[in-house]
Amino acid sequence: MRSFQISAVFPHMTVLENVRAALQRNLGTSFHFWKAEDSLFHLHDRARELLAEVDLSGFADELTVNLPYGRKRALELATTLALEPDLMLLDEPTQGMGHEDVDRVTQLIKNVSAGRTILMVEHNMNVVSSIADRITVLQRGAIIADGPYAEVSANPLVIEAYMGTANTELQGAH
Repeated sequence: MRSFQISAVFPHMTVLENVRAALQRNLGTSFHFWKAEDSLFHLHDRARELLAEVDLSGFADELTVNLPYGRKRALELATTLALEPDLMLLDEPTQGMGHEDVDRVTQLIKNVSAGRTILMVEHNMNVVSSIADRITVLQRGAIIADGPYAEVSANPLVIEAYMGTANTELQGAH
């Protein structure tokens, strides 16, 4: 499943309905528009479990449009998890967030990474250092470093690519 920098949720549905829609996809009934809504109520228990997993239990009945940006990103994680992916592709998942949301979403990503591979584009070195097991740094499409954060963040080619000079160090957790 993919995540984009622009929030991809249904704004005028509740948080629970967003997750339920993702769960419905697994049933193969996504396009059964003529069915009564109560035929989907059996999905609510699993939807609530997923909301709890991303710390949104208290928002289940809230219209998604009313959520702050960081909570919308958490909802995207819940809808992604509903599809039970083995691989998640995340494109700058913390872009545009305040510090409190960055920390929350970073922890959520770390929690949901258990048992699956996450491929993430992220420029916030604190986020990268706290989540990533392995980092690959590209410059103009070519790999210039690959390995654990401590090794890659000390690589002179990486430092020069991101800081303009090799006579400094990358800011982030070391």
